[in-house]
Amino acid sequence: METPEQNSFLETSSVPAVKIFAVGNAGNALLAALSATEFTGAQFAAVNTDAAALAASPATVNINLENKLMRGLGSGGDPDRGRALAEEQFSTLKTACEGADVVFILAGLGGGAGSGISPVLAKAAHEAGALVLAFVTLPFECEGNRRETQAQAALEQLKSTADGVICLPSQKIFKLIDENTSLVETFKFTGGFLVEGVRGVWHLLTRPGLIQVHFSDLCALIRDRHAENVFAFVEGAGPGRAREVVEKILAHPLLDEGRALSESDAVLVSLTAGKDLSMAEVNRVMEQVTRQCSHAQIIMGAGVDAALKEKLCVTVIAAKQNAAASGAISRTETRTAHPSVAAHREVTQPRPVSRARRTSNKLIQTQLPLNIISKGRFDKSEPTKHNGEDLDIPTFLRRGVPLN
Repeated sequence: METPEQNSFLETSSVPAVKIFAVGNAGNALLAALSATEFTGAQFAAVNTDAAALAASPATVNINLENKLMRGLGSGGDPDRGRALAEEQFSTLKTACEGADVVFILAGLGGGAGSGISPVLAKAAHEAGALVLAFVTLPFECEGNRRETQAQAALEQLKSTADGVICLPSQKIFKLIDENTSLVETFKFTGGFLVEGVRGVWHLLTRPGLIQVHFSDLCALIRDRHAENVFAFVEGAGPGRAREVVEKILAHPLLDEGRALSESDAVLVSLTAGKDLSMAEVNRVMEQVTRQCSHAQIIMGAGVDAALKEKLCVTVIAAKQNAAASGAISRTETRTAHPSVAAHREVTQPRPVSRARRTSNKLIQTQLPLNIISKGRFDKSEPTKHNGEDLDIPTFLRRGVPLN
């Protein structure tokens, strides 16, 4: 039975305003997989350059960026064209984002609409004051290097404008399917992971908890990081549900089988279950997660939802560490292409420039103590000689040319 204090909390706790934008055909497919009843209170919008696709979209707001110059051809798979259309109607996109505390962007990168429009939409949402979280897929390798190149470029642009990006490289799905999985099932399976991501963050924002994860906690975790975050949403049921969710977290493709947790500097974990959620289960899950990311700042939340009954749901969001500044680049390059090759290096001391007579400093060449490496199966081969010179020895050694 809920106490008066709990009822008061549920009535006064504010739920952030969430708008979910589907970009391009892939985004619309992801949006169609969301249950409108489950996301009660969220506003759905679709952005595309394809009028026919927009007509079939489940969104309540449709934004068609097509103009007369495109003659109904849309972005034509060209991200530059999609970006130009979005920038041309930037004010329209910004207006559509106004009033939202959080904006979700669903898209598939690699084509024209998703790759070109998504970064511009993220910028518009950011200027409207919203926390921007993008959920995107990268193409399969079999889709060709053109789409892969376009997807990687769009991902970098999206990371620079969105507060956080949940990215699923579709190629990782091959670890979870077999040879008999159809093409339709594969794409549905891929989209299902991102749908889980959206659902997990939605639960995090809208379900009050006994140990509350506030909206400010989520903002502190990802706002202005402009980074690629890792994410997992898993469920378990029955007596061994705590063990089950831990196993799923450590095997989740978005977490690189748990390795991504060790590379993170901040991790948010939210657990939700029915009224039978025990402290021992919470402790068991958190102990295993903490073991994977012992050096990260951890934010934990736990809540009770009677509708879940025997289910235990766990949401994990991990912010990757910022890339460390690169150290000094070594000026010594070692090569072992031939057993007689010894790497050389230049040892010079900087001297002040003088207007007086300058004396030239002779370069000092030293040898590194490298081990001679056998030529393997070519060990018994005769050397290639021309005019008495062994051509297998690099030219700079044969002619005594110093390396600069």
